[in-house]
Amino acid sequence: MRKIAATYIFSGNRPPIKNGILICENDGTIVEIIENQGELKEQANLEYYSGILVPGFVNAHCHLELSHLKGKVEEKTGIGNFIGKINKSRNADHEQIESEIYKADRRMWAAGIAAVGDISNTGSTIKAKQKSKIFYHTFVETFGFLSERAERAFEISRLVQNNFRELGLKASIVPHSPYSVSGSLFNKIKENASAERSVLTIHNQESNGERQFFKNGTGPIANHLKNNLGIDISHWKPTGKSSLVSILEFLPAENQLLLVHNTFTKKGDIETLKKQRSLQNTFFVLCPNSNLYIENQLPPVTLFQRENLNICLGTDSLASNQNLSVLGEIITLQQNFPEIELEELINWACFNGARALRIEDKFGSFEPGKTPGINLITGVDLQNLKLLRKSKVKRLA
Repeated sequence: MRKIAATYIFSGNRPPIKNGILICENDGTIVEIIENQGELKEQANLEYYSGILVPGFVNAHCHLELSHLKGKVEEKTGIGNFIGKINKSRNADHEQIESEIYKADRRMWAAGIAAVGDISNTGSTIKAKQKSKIFYHTFVETFGFLSERAERAFEISRLVQNNFRELGLKASIVPHSPYSVSGSLFNKIKENASAERSVLTIHNQESNGERQFFKNGTGPIANHLKNNLGIDISHWKPTGKSSLVSILEFLPAENQLLLVHNTFTKKGDIETLKKQRSLQNTFFVLCPNSNLYIENQLPPVTLFQRENLNICLGTDSLASNQNLSVLGEIITLQQNFPEIELEELINWACFNGARALRIEDKFGSFEPGKTPGINLITGVDLQNLKLLRKSKVKRLA
């Protein structure tokens, strides 16, 4: 049995406790939290730390299989350049890809990440996930702009999903983005998701180019499809609406849904979404460091707060981020939106992420019986409860 105390305990879904004591089993299973009305007396076998205790972070959006692409794409050059470079750089030596995947997994664990919603196009991450201390829900991503490719694209994803499931790893088939999936393929994904009641995720409104493509069929997305992929898009009929509104019919209202990035999401999009599905099973995943890396713009976080959206955090990939650190994402948000309370940011990084992946029975908060992981954040402005650029995380369990 361990007794761990700190200046503050943020349980993930409750107000912070000053000088509280976290009681846990040696394996990290939470037993109870003792509140001391802010007063902490000396006692035997008490581990005390100056800083903040928080549960293990949940990285709700990651691309582990792209870890070998760190530094391969220039920053702040826009979505068209980014996806073009990714397509050209995906193929690398298998051993190098696998080696970088293992490294990224270990670094995420050291950075206090307990669970990950990970995008995979192949089975290249299977070995690392089998050995990892991190819980993974793998989103097997499928794409195909042309309707005639729908059957083949879906079957490939089904094979990849089966490879994960045969080894006891959770996996669901999901669409890549509104602009890269045909109506025929969307329907196949929808039918499968409805039958399995699976968790869905999709890259949503990551760039202004996505808006342009759906509004009038022009912009960097159109150029990428035509020039980088050599696809004839003459059959494409712009909807004149936003990308999210255009594809909501393909995302079953009864399924858990993670909308990722949301950099260019507007109030009108949210109003339409509310009419077609419940916010209870809809989560907005923010990846601020990736958004700055690619488009040099952040999502309208204040709008999302006003609309009472379920917000959680992701890192995206090392192709669009310097580190796979949820703490780094929190710091970026706090630097750019100083009005957001640290309690709320920790909730996004822990409990909401666990809810999004439907693993809140084990992760996301300090509650009896859970094994969420225990992190210590140091280098904090404890008087004002603000993280600083120098803030660091250390895993205690």
